[in-house]
Amino acid sequence: MSSSHNLHWRLSRFYFFYYFFVGSFVPYWGIYLQSENFSPSSIGILLSLFQISRIVAPNFWGWLADHTGHRVKWIKLTSFLGLIGFIGVFWAKGFFWIFLVMSALSLFTSSTLPLAESLTLAHLATTDGHYSRIRLWGSIGFIVASLFLGYLIDLQGINILLWVLLIAQAIIFFLSNTIPETQEIHHKKNHIPIWKIIKTPSVVALLIGCTLMVSAHGVLYNFYSIYLKEHGYSSATIGWLWAVGVICEILIFMLMPKILRRYSLKTILLMSLFLGVIRFILIGASPDRLYLLFIAQMFHAATFGSFHAASIEVIAYFFKGRNQTRGQAIYNSVAYGIGGTVGGLGGGYLIQYLGGQIGFMIAAISPLIGFMVIWFGLKLEFKGNKIFG
Repeated sequence: MSSSHNLHWRLSRFYFFYYFFVGSFVPYWGIYLQSENFSPSSIGILLSLFQISRIVAPNFWGWLADHTGHRVKWIKLTSFLGLIGFIGVFWAKGFFWIFLVMSALSLFTSSTLPLAESLTLAHLATTDGHYSRIRLWGSIGFIVASLFLGYLIDLQGINILLWVLLIAQAIIFFLSNTIPETQEIHHKKNHIPIWKIIKTPSVVALLIGCTLMVSAHGVLYNFYSIYLKEHGYSSATIGWLWAVGVICEILIFMLMPKILRRYSLKTILLMSLFLGVIRFILIGASPDRLYLLFIAQMFHAATFGSFHAASIEVIAYFFKGRNQTRGQAIYNSVAYGIGGTVGGLGGGYLIQYLGGQIGFMIAAISPLIGFMVIWFGLKLEFKGNKIFG
């Protein structure tokens, strides 16, 4: 195996197990909290802790990585502390203790991914690889977990989820010790100040558009499984619905190199947002029609897959050199931190007081506004395969 293939394999398996954890946590943790008799608003608060922590924590670790010239040792540390934090869940009972444990867990777990994303992009810049081909292994991990857990929970009960998540966290920490560090790059001292980049109108428009898209997904990630459970679907069926979305996400990641050569990043973002509007309307309008729910989940290829891949490409262009890791952290903090928090907290109260159907219908407004922001605010020029802002 060549050194390049070996590198890609190490990165791919890390993504697989990181998203195995995500594929276990996202579809079923809300159901676990519901089994502990938490209300929708309380579940929204608890699950939003992961999004709130992404507002601050990734920026700190990103700054640390950029200024020390190392990323892997911080990936090791955050994954280890995430593992230690999760162990407390086995003793935590009641809102206060669950809140404390999930706060500690979220501070570190939310920081591992942006560090890994930055490391991956840094490696790919020197190996002529493509982000989507590695990231799709994360999608495969999500599918395996959501399907496996769906059947396992139906057989063993929801508490088995705790042990699966613990094992996944332990494997993530182990694999973090196998990822190679990139060679430290000595950037020019006269690099562009990061705040000057952030204030660029196109960057502002991108971050607002991403935040709006993710806010709708905050409702989805926190309450979709609970919504389906309340409409009589089994855990296995819920797992399949999640898996369908991520299978389509894998297909889009595999096709992204060709799509990027044919369509502009702005076009990809706009189409993704448009399909996002349709997706959330379908979820809210047709909870008892399984075939429509499957169609809505297929749109995950666009609302997350192509949208995220295109956003990463734009962020990587604007944030270069010493700003690279912090750029990825800012993207995660603003879009997934602020956007996920607004969606998760707002969705909890919407669903508690207005019901799931109205809650998901209202969520469709966010990608609609995001469509208009990207349409008018994001300015990019394309010459050959290069992006000019």
